[in-house]
Amino acid sequence: MAFGSFDESAGSQPMAEINTTPLVDVMLVLLVIFIITAPLFHQAVPIDLPQVSATKLDDKPEVIQLAIDNDGKIFWNGEAIERNALDNRFAEAGSRQPELHLRADRKVAYEKVADVMAAAQRARIVKIAFLTQPSP
Repeated sequence: MAFGSFDESAGSQPMAEINTTPLVDVMLVLLVIFIITAPLFHQAVPIDLPQVSATKLDDKPEVIQLAIDNDGKIFWNGEAIERNALDNRFAEAGSRQPELHLRADRKVAYEKVADVMAAAQRARIVKIAFLTQPSP
């Protein structure tokens, strides 16, 4: 887009130059702002910390993969178990504070899912995740 005067004379040409003065002004202001604020980003206090040799702890919690299929069968990490054995398994795993990843078939009665969740709660398992399929 060319700018020029509104004069319709045949000798007038559109102005083909860009005024860079405002651009330079803005860039200089930004440069000054960055020069002033850059030292403020470094707010570390110099401290002489002690040197200690230690190993990194792996705090990854145990994950229990629990699935309930369409018939209401319960699978503990892929192994089929009976409902009455579930309380004992939860009691054994509850002391280690595991994560429970619960997958249930969409046609399973809510009562069976709620029963499994109640058994986990009785064993003091507080981290429960519900696994689902993403929608297409």
